[in-house]
Amino acid sequence: MGKVAAKIKVMPDSPEIDLDALQERLESALPEGAKINGVEREEVAFGLVALYPTVIVPDGTGGTETVEESFGDVDGVESVEVENVGRI
Repeated sequence: MGKVAAKIKVMPDSPEIDLDALQERLESALPEGAKINGVEREEVAFGLVALYPTVIVPDGTGGTETVEESFGDVDGVESVEVENVGRI
């Protein structure tokens, strides 16, 4: 079984949120077998900054769904959207 890399856009629910703490909570929320391989930050508008973690997951049933659900349940996350997916 191979692996898949997914770049996921995570929007915080407020511009005042501590992005370092949010990133730590995302890492802690990862399902078993998944890992973050780098995080980019991009200013969206009016001081709001989106996080773009690249997540490596096993290429199996469900794909990135478990990661999306886990990230969506993290305190301070407004929305989660997969931007790009590819096999590695």
